[in-house]
Amino acid sequence: MKLAALLLIPLLATAQDPPSLPGLPQSVEVALKVQHDGSLSVTEAVSVPRDTSMSRTIPLRANGRVLGIRDLSIEGAGNAESGTDQVTFYLRGGTSVLRYTVDGAVGTSLGVEHVTWDVASGWDTRLELVRATFAAPAIPDALSCLAGPPGSTTRCGAAQIDHSGLTRVSVPNLQPGSRVQLTAELPGGTVAATERLVPDGPFAASAPVWWAWLAFAVLSIAGVVTVFVRRRRDRQPGRATPVQLLDHGRFSSPDGVLPGHVGLLLTGRVSSVDLAATVLDLCVRNYLWVSEDGLRNWTLVRRNPPDAHLTAFERAVYEAAVPGEAATLAEVREAGVRELVADTVRRGWRSPKRLSKIGPRLCGYGVFLTVLLAFTVGYAQLGLVLLATGLAVTAAAHLLPTRTKAGLDLRDRLLGLNAQLLAMEAPDDELLASRALPYAYALGEADAWLVNACSLTAYWYGTSGEDVVPLVRTRGFAAALTVAFEGARHLRPDEPKTPAPA
Repeated sequence: MKLAALLLIPLLATAQDPPSLPGLPQSVEVALKVQHDGSLSVTEAVSVPRDTSMSRTIPLRANGRVLGIRDLSIEGAGNAESGTDQVTFYLRGGTSVLRYTVDGAVGTSLGVEHVTWDVASGWDTRLELVRATFAAPAIPDALSCLAGPPGSTTRCGAAQIDHSGLTRVSVPNLQPGSRVQLTAELPGGTVAATERLVPDGPFAASAPVWWAWLAFAVLSIAGVVTVFVRRRRDRQPGRATPVQLLDHGRFSSPDGVLPGHVGLLLTGRVSSVDLAATVLDLCVRNYLWVSEDGLRNWTLVRRNPPDAHLTAFERAVYEAAVPGEAATLAEVREAGVRELVADTVRRGWRSPKRLSKIGPRLCGYGVFLTVLLAFTVGYAQLGLVLLATGLAVTAAAHLLPTRTKAGLDLRDRLLGLNAQLLAMEAPDDELLASRALPYAYALGEADAWLVNACSLTAYWYGTSGEDVVPLVRTRGFAAALTVAFEGARHLRPDEPKTPAPA
């Protein structure tokens, strides 16, 4: 039986007999046939009671689908009006036969072709009976028929495929404005897909929009996981990692870290202690000389000019601490913070703040794109996706920790350096004791280190009337220098600084 039906299908698809004439007044007989090129041939026989009229309106754009109706003809008492958005038939008493071809009724999804058409819809009069037949080059794999107001899911009372492979539908008593919607699923490759989808309104959710939101969701999930993992790693307590304190008998800092870097690596902030530790380091390295007048008044004197061995932030601190050849602590100015942060970014210990700039830019582009698409081709939600991406990137820029993995490893090594300084026996080398002093001061252990090295002198520090100055005497100078930097531009030890652009 099925073989016979398969043999009959080509005949049904190549020849279209007119539908039977309606046997009841105010009823419709419809014949549908889908062609190989994906067009849908429609023939409707409509019975209109004498001395009355009926009209039907077919929208050409609905739910994002755009249809086209061509080759329209009417046999009987009636006429048609075609527009860009709809086609309307006006019929008078008697039986009229409407013939037309529909483009855009065949769609495809996951390799399955589906033909969807409203067998009856848009009528201004109740229909006593709607009967329809549907023919295609292949027997449908599945059939769906809905009857009732648009959007309803009530199934047709009678919709089936007969022994010849022809689909038959029958719906009685269809109310004005209701529809009979037939959807037939055909095997892939049976006919050409002609469906054309466009956004229904500027903010309509179409396939490109859904794909864009899906990509945004996937990237957002990946971003949340990344932020969570990095914040968790950054908040874990540091573990002191042993370091090599001496290199061929000389003091060696881990990875060449400078005293000014310590606060930024340990707390993520720059304070006056970091700047004071940098000045101490410049003194120890013979770029500056400290002179005390005996009344605990200190003067910084330039000993050697800045050279290629100084970083940009050290040079900035050098020039701010001693604007001329010599300067008192009252003349000290705050400088070098931005250069200090930029130096840690350059060394790979902190992440560049590119996201903090990219996020607002994406937000601006998203707003512009939303407005542009809303007033032109549609798909305005693509602009909203871009705007949401910008907001997510901005949030991530604030939530992501600035220290990189290399910065966290160096933090642990600085903690190891601190532990070794505390555990180290009293040094007998004044160069070693002075070189380690700026690091001990930045780590908050200067007092313990000075007590440990109380028998040594400071070669970079002088007073009037004293040729040799104990290293422990520099404690007051370091504290006064920190206070001077704090008051230089109202700098606070707990005030985070904005990283320099990288």
